[in-house]
Amino acid sequence: MDQRDTGSVAAVPTGGHVGQNSPLIVIASSLGAVFEWYDFYLYGLLATIITAQFFSGVNETTGFIFALAAFAAGFAVRPFGALVFGRIGDLVGRKNTFLVTMAIMGLSTFCVGLLPSYATAGVAAPIMLVLLRLLQGLALGGEYGGAATYVAEHAPDRKRGLFTSFIQTTASLGLFAALLIVIGVRSLVGEAAFAAWGWRIPFIVSIVLLAVSLWIRMQLNESPVFQKMKEEGKTSKAPLTEAFGQWSNLKIVLIALFGAVVGQGVVFYTSQFYALFFLEKNLRVDGATTNVLIAIALLIATPAFILFGWLSDRIGRKWIILTGCALAALTYMPLFHALSKAANPALYAAQAASPVTVVANPAECSVQFDPVGKNRFDSTSCDIAKAYLAKAGIAYTNVAAPVGTLAQVRIGGMTIPVVNPATVTGADRAAAIRTFGADVKTALTAVGYPDKADPAQINKPVVVLILVILVLYVTMVYGPIAALLVELFPTRIRYTSMSLPYHIGNGWFGGFLPTIAFAMVAATGDIYYGLWYPIVACAVTALVGLVLLPETFRRSLH
Repeated sequence: MDQRDTGSVAAVPTGGHVGQNSPLIVIASSLGAVFEWYDFYLYGLLATIITAQFFSGVNETTGFIFALAAFAAGFAVRPFGALVFGRIGDLVGRKNTFLVTMAIMGLSTFCVGLLPSYATAGVAAPIMLVLLRLLQGLALGGEYGGAATYVAEHAPDRKRGLFTSFIQTTASLGLFAALLIVIGVRSLVGEAAFAAWGWRIPFIVSIVLLAVSLWIRMQLNESPVFQKMKEEGKTSKAPLTEAFGQWSNLKIVLIALFGAVVGQGVVFYTSQFYALFFLEKNLRVDGATTNVLIAIALLIATPAFILFGWLSDRIGRKWIILTGCALAALTYMPLFHALSKAANPALYAAQAASPVTVVANPAECSVQFDPVGKNRFDSTSCDIAKAYLAKAGIAYTNVAAPVGTLAQVRIGGMTIPVVNPATVTGADRAAAIRTFGADVKTALTAVGYPDKADPAQINKPVVVLILVILVLYVTMVYGPIAALLVELFPTRIRYTSMSLPYHIGNGWFGGFLPTIAFAMVAATGDIYYGLWYPIVACAVTALVGLVLLPETFRRSLH
């Protein structure tokens, strides 16, 4: 029977249970994966603090995007980790490979907590941070494929979606664990101390979790499916060549990537991480409150991973994943508008009643992102206006003006002329820019723009409801994906074949999403503009998957 046939389900053997019971295998594998996700996501939760600690040498907007870029650096190398460790996993076995990846991940995370800040070590600090993020990404690139393949190869054929869905919960559980520890340390030491040094504690304590997780995973045996293949001498001698050098398999890799994993990846990072950054950066909800709201939503919605994994064993993987992608594409925009209204109603009302407009010659306007940290955005009146609004987190629209026109900022019915940098230099220019900023702030305050979200005005039940809906989309696309990917590829090259599309979809299309989306916001001034990235990606995945993605839930792994 060809591994990629979707035919008869007759005489399908169950996955082996050699020397261990499947619940023990699922629990042990899942606990290890929770630890690795905890390590990886600590950085994302603390992006705002990381900006201040490691990227204080550039302007605030660029620093935040740099911090997100360093977060994404770990995702950039995940496909390379998938190639390296996937090959090792298909050559020597699943268990030992993910023991190595876990050790690399844990030690890298521990070292982040010991790094000097930019104030202490200068540019060496962010360089060391990025290097550790790269090591984390390499390790995670080898972890997921190993854990998912290991569990799937132990599971009964008719329960593979259910069993692997526990692996799928680990990303959210790892995020939840990181949130709990961050919230606990913040409460214990206070916000000021947490920003100064307390943020290091969640990284440092991970060394204890590493020891426990390694001990648990060392109790496991090798996958029975792989062990039987190895005893029969049928393991692949060149997994990379077989997986990607033969069109019959490469074609399935590409279909899996663009017909399932790209959409799954962007839904995962939009619904959890971009939502978190959006609350904190764009809606100005304080970090502690944001963490609590996200944690509550994760606690409520995480069981749905199991639900959709179980359901995929009965009705199939494909339609659940594609439905989640389609729902995300159709509803992200209204949901994030509703999130704005519930989380910062004063800001939402002010933006509706008194929108901010920058009237300027487009040729004088730069994108408010400076990759080298040298541009102060004060050489044109347009740049001066947009730099202030970007730093203040104020959404605005653009209106083109004729060449030679001095830029203006319109706030409701008020018009504030911008400094003409051609007429003032040095200290006088700096003073004029400060005066302009003070005038804009006064005007914004007058029409109701708040400095930050008022905790008493946040409609927390509605915010949590919206976040739960967003996480439910994650459970739809993510719950069945491991079983789908495992079933698409033959045993001898399964670890390698499934790992690469998974980590390109999640590491590149998903992991870079916060960076790209916030750069899109900085370029346009529209806080919702970044959502077009996941909307388009989800729509493309739904269309490609509808036409090309096969259903796999009745396949055997043998």
